[in-house]
Amino acid sequence: MTPQMPTTVHVIAGPTGAGKSALALRMASEVGGVIINADALQIYAALPVLTAQPTPEDLAAAPHALYGVLDPAGPPCSAGHWREMALASIAWALAAGAVPIVVGGSGLYLKALMEGLAPIPDIPEAVRACAAAERTRLGPEAFFAEVRRRDPTLAARLHAGHKARVLRAWEVHEATGRPLSVWQTEPPEGPPPHWHFAVTVLAPPRPELYARCDARLLVMLEAGGWAEGGPSGRRPAATSASKRAASAHPPASSMTRRRASQRA
Repeated sequence: MTPQMPTTVHVIAGPTGAGKSALALRMASEVGGVIINADALQIYAALPVLTAQPTPEDLAAAPHALYGVLDPAGPPCSAGHWREMALASIAWALAAGAVPIVVGGSGLYLKALMEGLAPIPDIPEAVRACAAAERTRLGPEAFFAEVRRRDPTLAARLHAGHKARVLRAWEVHEATGRPLSVWQTEPPEGPPPHWHFAVTVLAPPRPELYARCDARLLVMLEAGGWAEGGPSGRRPAATSASKRAASAHPPASSMTRRRASQRA
């Protein structure tokens, strides 16, 4: 079989407010690119202003993928689920003759894309629900003790406060009968070998980054962030994913609470 020619997949990473989206738009305009989301909050169809999802002008300027595509009332998007969607979006862009530009601040997502993940089977939603119920019944410390019994190797790297990771360890063992630490020793399922990742990391000086974040927050609030971040009873999208998105913007959340209390 004739080996495929190397194909470049651009990746733009960096903290919130670093200018990733603006760079991606310029690059997409120059090279005919498709911008593919790697942000753990922008994946949901919720809080488009506070999560800085593409504006109508952005969408008109370049094709975008994986923005606002998941129901926020559904289960959280795992790195594995995002990776599957990203691989499909990249393949679609390449087949269309476009340049894929992956953009986001989720390091776990980007690592999963570029390095691969251990081939852990999908965990049924019923098992996830059972894990959450068991943790509630036992309490965090006793639940962690149970995880330590099932997977002492992984538990040695965690503590009871690592809620998501402890739940994940319990879920994997419950669903597969094997400890997560054993699954993690399996060779990862990497990307197609002919893909070459050209990574750009934006890292402005902290004073500049803080100033950008402050200015960005004010723009968000004026563009409708007050309504999105307001009391849950006043916004219909007050689902668990929406609350997670709001909690990622503590200044907006605290300012909104103050404004609501002033109105009361």
